[in-house]
Amino acid sequence: MTTDPRVKTLTPQFDRFTDTREMLDHARQQSVEFGLDDYFVVDVDSHREPNAHWREVLEFMENPVMRSNSLATLDARGTMMYVPYPAPGGSGVSSQSMFGRVPHQDPQAEAVEGVTRHRDIELSRRAMDAIGIDVQVIFPTSLLGLGMSPLAEGEAQAAYAYNRWMIEAFCAEEPRIKFMPYLPLRSPEMALRIVREFAGRPGVVGFLVTSIRYSPVHDNQFMRLYAEIEETGLPLAFHAGPTWDDDWMKTMNRFISVHALSFVHCNMVHLTNWIINGLPERFPRLKVVWVESGVAWVPFMMQRLDHEYLKRTSEAPLLTRLPSEYMREMYYTSQPMECDDHDLLEATMNAINAETQLLYASDWPHWDFDLPSSILGIRFLDAKAKRNILGLNAARLFNLAEGPGVA
Repeated sequence: MTTDPRVKTLTPQFDRFTDTREMLDHARQQSVEFGLDDYFVVDVDSHREPNAHWREVLEFMENPVMRSNSLATLDARGTMMYVPYPAPGGSGVSSQSMFGRVPHQDPQAEAVEGVTRHRDIELSRRAMDAIGIDVQVIFPTSLLGLGMSPLAEGEAQAAYAYNRWMIEAFCAEEPRIKFMPYLPLRSPEMALRIVREFAGRPGVVGFLVTSIRYSPVHDNQFMRLYAEIEETGLPLAFHAGPTWDDDWMKTMNRFISVHALSFVHCNMVHLTNWIINGLPERFPRLKVVWVESGVAWVPFMMQRLDHEYLKRTSEAPLLTRLPSEYMREMYYTSQPMECDDHDLLEATMNAINAETQLLYASDWPHWDFDLPSSILGIRFLDAKAKRNILGLNAARLFNLAEGPGVA
C-alpha cells in the first residue's frame, strides 16, 4: 500500500470478494425511502460476466474442433477463445474499474452458500432485491466486444453457445431474469437460425446486436433477418460499448474521453444507417431499442439528420417522414442518465417522448450504474411518466406480466 501523501485511500474498499448486498446497502435503504415496492420496475440493461462459467457455455458449442480448441485455451490461459475483450493492451474493462477505486464486475468471487440455484442467479437476485427491481434483462459483458472478433465463425459459435446456455441455465430457472439472444451479424444464416430457434423460449424478450462492429446494418444480407424478427413481435436492441481500437478513438489519450464518445459513436452510426436507408419504412412493425448510450445524443441526431434530409431528400428516397419522426417511435434506455443540467434533460425528454419511449436501465454492476432514483428524482416528470419509464413501458414492449410471478 502506498504511503505517498498525495494518494488518498478510500475506505471501505470494495473488491470482487465483496458481498453484493453490502455494496448495495444504501441502494436498499433508498428503495425503501422512495417506496419502490409500490412500483413495477424493469431493469432493461444489467450485466453478468460469462467468463467465470465459460466451461459450461462451451458444452453448447456445436463445432467440435472449435469447442476443443476453446477448452484447451481455457485450460492453458484461462481466456475465452474468439472473444476479443478487453481490448488489446488492457484498454477496455481494466480501465473501467478506475484503478481499484470502483469495481467493474471483474469475475465476482463473493461467497454464495446454502443455495441450490446457479451462483449467478443468486448474485442477480441479490442485486435485484437490493435495488428494488422486479424484472432484469441481462447482457453478457465480455461478449459485447465479440463483433470485433477476427473470425466470423468464432463469433457465430460463441454466440450460439452462450444463447443456449443463458436460456437453459438461467431463464428457465428464474422468471425474473430476461434475455435477448446475441445475433452474430457476420453470419446472417446463424443469426436467422437463432431468431427462429429461440423466439418464444422462456425469458426471451428480444434480440441483441452489439454495436461495437463495422457491419453496415443496412446491408441487403440482413433483410431476411429483420423480417423474421418483425414477425416475432419482439424488439431488436443495439447495445453500445467502449472500444479504444476504433481509429477515431485511438487519437484519445484518456479513457474518460473514450468512455464519453465511444458508447454514443457506435449507436449514432448504426442509427443513421438504419434511418437514412429506410429500414423503418421497410419494417414498420419492428421495434428498435438503443441501449447504454444515455439520451443526450438523441436530440442532436434528430436535428442533424432532419437538417441534412431536408436539403438532400433524394438520397433517402424510402423516407416519407422526417428522420426525427422515426426516432420518436424508437426506444431508448436511460443509463447513463445525463442529469447534471435539468433544463437540457427536460428538453431531451420532451424530444424523445420519454413518457412512452424511455426505458429504465441500471447497468449494474458497472461503475456508473443508475438506481431507480435517477428517474424518481426528476422533478419535471409526473407520477404517470415515472411509472411508465421505470417499468410499464418495458412491460408493454416485452409483453411482461406485472407482479412477483412475472410470466
